[in-house]
This record gives sequence, structure tokens and C-alpha cells, in this order.
Amino acid sequence: CGAKVEKIRHFVRHAGHLWEIDEFGGDNAGLVVAEIELEHEDEPFERPAWAGADVSHELRYYNSQLAVRPYRDWTDAERR
Repeated sequence: CGAKVEKIRHFVRHAGHLWEIDEFGGDNAGLVVAEIELEHEDEPFERPAWAGADVSHELRYYNSQLAVRPYRDWTDAERR
């Protein structure tokens, strides 16, 4: 399915929720993605100041896509 996706997962509690933060290495070095699991889609949560844009529905951030087109190959525009 492509190259190996290397990452270190960190767990951070913020305002009563557990965030999973993936720090990528290898061909995806420089990419950091934070994820929160909610009980339901409309559950309110406090967004931490360190959280960037919501990329939930952007396929290029999925591990399966990072394996075939890593972050190192993204354009400057794609990295924003």
C-alpha cells in the first residue's frame, strides 16, 4: 500500500477530553495531527490553543494516503 508510516503517539488530557497527538517521522517528518474522540458528533469540547485547523475530512491526512504521498511531497499550499 506504499511506504511505512512512522509516528509517535502522545496522549494529552485537555478540559476533560483525551486528545491523541501523532508526531510523524520519516517521509512525513514535520507533520503533527491531533485527534479527539467524542461520544457524539455534536458533543461540545474546548479547543486547545495549540490545535490547528480541522482536517477531519481531508483525505491527504489519512495514514493510507500518507503512505503513498508523504508530507515531504506536499506543496507549500497543501501544508497550510
